[in-house]
Amino acid sequence: MTATGKPCCTPAQDRRGGEAAETPLRRTGAAPDFDWRPLPGGAFLMGNPEQGRFAADGEGPQRAVTVSPFTIAAHTVTNDQFAAFIAETGFVTQAERDGWSSVFHMLLPPLEKRKVRQVPRETPWWYPVEGASWNRPEGAASDIGGRGDHPVVHVSWDDANAYCRWADVALPTEAQWEFAARGGLEGALYPWGAELTPSGEHRCNIWQGRFPTLNTAEDGHVGTAPAAAFAPNGFGLYNTVGNVWQWCADSFSPDYHRIAPAREPVHVDAGDMKSMRGGSFLCHESYCDRYRCAARTGNDRRTSASNIGFRVVRRDQAA
Repeated sequence: MTATGKPCCTPAQDRRGGEAAETPLRRTGAAPDFDWRPLPGGAFLMGNPEQGRFAADGEGPQRAVTVSPFTIAAHTVTNDQFAAFIAETGFVTQAERDGWSSVFHMLLPPLEKRKVRQVPRETPWWYPVEGASWNRPEGAASDIGGRGDHPVVHVSWDDANAYCRWADVALPTEAQWEFAARGGLEGALYPWGAELTPSGEHRCNIWQGRFPTLNTAEDGHVGTAPAAAFAPNGFGLYNTVGNVWQWCADSFSPDYHRIAPAREPVHVDAGDMKSMRGGSFLCHESYCDRYRCAARTGNDRRTSASNIGFRVVRRDQAA
């Protein structure tokens, strides 16, 4: 379920593994290389003037907002980058503390599927898999071999923030994320323009076929793609939509566009619901077409799944 109570392509979870450590996670080695992209900031039209398919998500009303110049990573944090954090700190993620995470059913081998006793009734494509975590994305028998350049997944909002503390970076605000995702195109539906597949070219990793049972993989991928796959947008950013959902710094509210300020907008409250942007490899027009620049949703800060990751901004330029 999403923050608005509508099933989506990310699961809602009751996590019981305890909270992530809030102590500083000091880095002793060199700073990670994020392939930074400095962005000019400025005023832009944020949101959807027509509220989009999911009005309860609060995609609008569209309004002019202003962000200061900031610097953002060209792609989401990869398995290799996250592995360096774990190796130095010994940090234990939410999924590892809980002993399980949500895995999309088509990514599981038959033996692993048979081990799962109960699946969510409203989203039966999500399997709670024991042993699934960032480095065991399909369960205890899997690994990330050959996927070092893929986005790290099975990370909660708290896990992402722990990484940010260690790397001295931050999660982007929703406004920073949308400004960056649009790539300088005013009001465009997608980061590259108005058409999903211009001249028949796939520009992002989403679902083709019939969700959730048939993925024809016409874009070349069934699960995650490398973090720098597909052509970048006008700002040189990869996969701002599709591939994996990206946690943002904001608390989620369907009233975001009505309550956040017009200059350096950000919304933070005491609740556990956090914003996510960009959609994932599971999004499909028949069910969750949230692979649009204005689309947004939220989930509990402790949620992890095989399609949730994150991107970072320079901390000294975070809102």
